[in-house]
Amino acid sequence: MGTRVRSSEAWCELRFTSTPQISISISPHLTVLAMIADALAGRRRGLPELWRRAISARVGPHGHEAVRPLAVPGRTVAPDSLVARSPIDADVTVQSQISALQDTPPDALIKDLEQTFGPGTPPAHWRAAAERPRHWLRGYAGALADVWNTTEPLWKRARPLLEREIERVGVATVRGGPELLFGSLSDRIVSTERGLLISDLEAGGFELGERRIVLVPTLAGKDSVIVSLDDPEAVWIAYPVRGADSLWRKPVRPSVDELSALVGPIRADLLCALDQPMTMSMLAADMKIAPSGLTYHCDRLRAGRLITRERRGREVWIARTRRAEELLELFRR
Repeated sequence: MGTRVRSSEAWCELRFTSTPQISISISPHLTVLAMIADALAGRRRGLPELWRRAISARVGPHGHEAVRPLAVPGRTVAPDSLVARSPIDADVTVQSQISALQDTPPDALIKDLEQTFGPGTPPAHWRAAAERPRHWLRGYAGALADVWNTTEPLWKRARPLLEREIERVGVATVRGGPELLFGSLSDRIVSTERGLLISDLEAGGFELGERRIVLVPTLAGKDSVIVSLDDPEAVWIAYPVRGADSLWRKPVRPSVDELSALVGPIRADLLCALDQPMTMSMLAADMKIAPSGLTYHCDRLRAGRLITRERRGREVWIARTRRAEELLELFRR
């Protein structure tokens, strides 16, 4: 087992004796895993608080329960079931990852835990998953789905960043500069004469051998790194894509005068604020508008098919529609 959600108190070494073969995988489910680790499991790695709150509020109790083992202090190793479909084969969608988890037999999770932690009873923080494997698989798949529903718009907007990263990795690979490339991935990854040092809570050493290295850019916090070092085919490293911090801020406003003339200034600001789905209370705080006034404007935007409203428990979630996205893009300079 080599899936590790990285921390920062020790170093894991990946050694290689020749220039490694490098490829890149655009697999959004590792962005979702990194956000789960940060927002739900408490391994804070730079995710903005607004997104952290939005993700936490979106995930139901079953999902919170399933990700709890990731929050145990001092432990970074987790079963490979966290990434049911490896990014080394091809770009993997979040839905295919969720489907793979839903189709995983409970016995496979038990076997995975044994391979990760050895035979016998697993560590206390994974014991509930071992006792009720089907329950855990469904809860974790549900958490992935909930987080993806919240962050998918961010991923779509990140396409230019990801395309630039593909080009950057390709140029570095062709020109034979992996040392500079590795050194630019994250402050938690250091390129040395012997290979790579990756910050971790649990020190260790691995030989790359003839395996390739698959780089997986993510939209997680700036200090988030997730790796798998012992797959027999390849090593994969998920790291924050360069420039992702620009996505956390509110998007560049459309031509406000023109949009305001169409829908009104408050509703134009409201549409711009919905950079990701938000609850009514979060939106009211962000807009600094009374709940009664917010409800009125949301009713008008909903009548225009520019937002959707979804009740989850006690909270009502607001999201832009595709029609609204097209409208904003039309007026964006």
